Amino acid sequence: MRFQTDAIGLTALILVLVAYVLFGSVFLFRKRPPQTEDNKRAPAATFGIVLQGVGFALLWTAPRQRWWPFPPSRAGEVALAVAAVILAYASCWLSIRAVQTLGKQWAYAARVIKGHELITQGPYGTVRNPIYLGMFGLVLSMCLVFSRWWSGLAAVVFFLIGNHIRIRAEERLLRETFGDQFEEYARGVPAFIPRPWR
Repeated sequence: MRFQTDAIGLTALILVLVAYVLFGSVFLFRKRPPQTEDNKRAPAATFGIVLQGVGFALLWTAPRQRWWPFPPSRAGEVALAVAAVILAYASCWLSIRAVQTLGKQWAYAARVIKGHELITQGPYGTVRNPIYLGMFGLVLSMCLVFSRWWSGLAAVVFFLIGNHIRIRAEERLLRETFGDQFEEYARGVPAFIPRPWR
């Protein structure tokens, strides 16, 4: 199906796509830290990664017919475009900052390495899983500028199920490793959705 857009919608889509490229480039071209010995792994998290990937793929399956699917409104178009772009770049920044904060401990696989530390500063002082929150923001930004409502909803559902699986598997590993230290951290910092009022 042809995706109909105008200058505002096209600009928003391009800018959101640039945020996706920036996000992906951090993971693809990041300088690899020295090899470290794994103490423990959580293989179940791999299924969560697959479901999150399905969520991202679903965003592209059904573009909506018109980028602005409501009655004509230049102000509405601009507001939607600005919201999507801000969300995309804020999400990208959050994920990149979280990867930088983890340093050599970051990996695709859920694992605990020799000398592993519990990271609680930076973005990890706001939520325990800021990379996943950033990824979710990128999903929502693409929903705003490109996807039909049902493909966007399906993308969100798949992503969140995968997200839940990954968080459970990874945090089980951290609980086994850090015990009371992690429990205290988990009591004060939410897993995924920030609590600005706390």
